[in-house]
Amino acid sequence: MAFLRKLNFLATTRSSTRLPSTRPFPDTPTCTYYDDCINEAAKAEDFETIRHFLNKRIRDGFCNTSNTFKFLINTESSLSLLPSLSQTLAKLDKGLPQKNAYDSLIARLCKLKRVDESLKLIGSMVESECELNAVSFHPILSVLSRSKKKGDAWRVMEIMKEAGVNLDVTSYNFMLTRCCYDGDLVETVKVLEKMEEEGLQVDSRSYDALVLGACKAGKVEAGVALIRKMEEDGLLVLYSTYSNVIGALMDRDWCEQAIEFVRVCGGKDSRLDSEIFGSLASRLIERKRDKEALEVVKEMKKKDLQMGQKLKNFCEFNE
Repeated sequence: MAFLRKLNFLATTRSSTRLPSTRPFPDTPTCTYYDDCINEAAKAEDFETIRHFLNKRIRDGFCNTSNTFKFLINTESSLSLLPSLSQTLAKLDKGLPQKNAYDSLIARLCKLKRVDESLKLIGSMVESECELNAVSFHPILSVLSRSKKKGDAWRVMEIMKEAGVNLDVTSYNFMLTRCCYDGDLVETVKVLEKMEEEGLQVDSRSYDALVLGACKAGKVEAGVALIRKMEEDGLLVLYSTYSNVIGALMDRDWCEQAIEFVRVCGGKDSRLDSEIFGSLASRLIERKRDKEALEVVKEMKKKDLQMGQKLKNFCEFNE
């Protein structure tokens, strides 16, 4: 495939002929048990045992976790295991065992900000005829967007298209969030236009990014209007979306408006109320607006909302 020429493959490999571990199998296995077995085998460079447990855990109903490949760290000796590890994954049972292992390893590498190595694994997935979809690329797009590498992120999205991978809303949301955070209106419009071309509908995370962009541009009213539209359209408003507006109002020292905002948005869900009232109270305390903070905390107490220990202490000290 043409897009493979854009990826460099891991060339070297290690061989392993060791047998699966004789570690006693528990009566009730857990994800932690399998993670520990795999990490233990990795320390001994026992790739056959790693293969065994990666297959077995899926058969037993335990998907890989963020700790499965925790043995990989940002050191030369650790990363030197990647060629043999890639070869091991290529030998896994087809279907979920192989797909889940590849996706988990890519996520681990992206946590270490090893984008090049992640892209090489994408190439290995193709060579192994492993299912390739947008989920495999999400960690890569995430780390690139958070690292302000929008150009590289766009190139990865082109690679996805060339590989026949359908871009989903989540893929575009990484870019949308980056553009909105940067206040880049031109790029924001570009992302939205591409989503429309793909026939994709914006979701809660998309709106979250747009509200963030509006607030950072000083257009708090526009952010509030977007939240109203979300509610009208029946979309879930994320905690972070409310927090973006609260933060923007507090940055302008508009305390009364912030209190009114949480009151208007509250009353739908006790967990949401605890989150937004608590967030506002904490911000007021940070700004030494004790009078307003006490007003909010008392309201939380009256509504029987959950609050952290710091807010409880503040309430007891100031009442």
